Amino acid sequence: MDATTPEQTAPAVEAQKGRFQLSPLNARRWSNFKAHKRGYWSLWIFLVLFVLTLLAEFIANDRPLLVYFKGEVLAPVLFDYPEDMFGGFYAIADYRDPYIQNNIKAEGWILWPPIRYSYRTVNNEIPVPAPSPPAIFLDRKELCQKYPKGVEDPNCTFGNFNWAGTDDQGRDVVARLIYGFRISVLFGLVLTICSSVIGVAAGAVQGYFGGWTDLLFQRFIEIWTSIPSLYLLLIISSVLVPSFWVLLGILLLFSWVALVGVVRAEFLRGRNFEYINAARALGVSNATIMWRHLLPNAMVATLTFMPFILNGSITTLTSLDFLGFGLPPGSPSLGELLAQGKRNIEAPWLGLMGFFVISLMLSLLIFVGEAVRDAFDPRKTFI
Repeated sequence: MDATTPEQTAPAVEAQKGRFQLSPLNARRWSNFKAHKRGYWSLWIFLVLFVLTLLAEFIANDRPLLVYFKGEVLAPVLFDYPEDMFGGFYAIADYRDPYIQNNIKAEGWILWPPIRYSYRTVNNEIPVPAPSPPAIFLDRKELCQKYPKGVEDPNCTFGNFNWAGTDDQGRDVVARLIYGFRISVLFGLVLTICSSVIGVAAGAVQGYFGGWTDLLFQRFIEIWTSIPSLYLLLIISSVLVPSFWVLLGILLLFSWVALVGVVRAEFLRGRNFEYINAARALGVSNATIMWRHLLPNAMVATLTFMPFILNGSITTLTSLDFLGFGLPPGSPSLGELLAQGKRNIEAPWLGLMGFFVISLMLSLLIFVGEAVRDAFDPRKTFI
């Protein structure tokens, strides 16, 4: 049996120190989360869909990904180029114009994204009046009848077909679903993070100091939550010019109270623990005690609730968009697509596509939330 010298073991010890390792408690939680198969795979599916929608401009866009013209490689998906570069007249090139396309192809080539429509692009070559049905319900001759050369036209191709149909303004439904998914998730994430920070801070102050601070905060929250928030949201949204940040600020006025009660209870329970009293006796400041000793315990309940808060934030945005008090007109909104389906009963694909995407998104988040809840529950074990 070979003896190992201190010089031989030192690098191994240093390598182990440099390697990231979960604590035994967090390792058990992660193991429980992975054992919850439905939630684990829902997380991966949701992340894949979200990452794809973050790259929406490279998947659905009315601008090419790359253009090779006169020996120069251009990236229209990232930069604006004047149309006079390609023989046109406008300040920004319209790459869907057949004249511009022919000029580019005469001196180079064009690489298009899989879907040649952005969320705001109007398809002027739809074979029937908008809203037009999905391309799978029409043959190739019908799909290409508006192009100058019919089925032989270079633009009569897969990327120019509306595979989920168009809305009542001739915009591609698939493109609007991709962009709508992204803006819904981003809005929900920003609202959830901001409201969680405010709610955790308010609950921590209430629970740690107690007494009159807790009493006054509780009375304020009771009064604040008694306000009919939906009516107030509708009134404010009808007065202010709608935008992403204005709507976020309005919803943040009421969403922050969701976590206050949970965090307050954790701080009330933990503020008289022996190690907290010992920290006070040693002269540790209140801010340090709250941040380093009590907050980690409260974050367990906070993280458990966050997927459900995100779900509620997305649902609120969708509801306001459906009622017409949400994002500005023309924005890629899932709620607005549902409203179009309500107005156009003869075009069921509008409501159905919006419903399927919203149902999939919310179901995945619910499954992830269930897995997170079970992972943080000390009584839950999976075999």
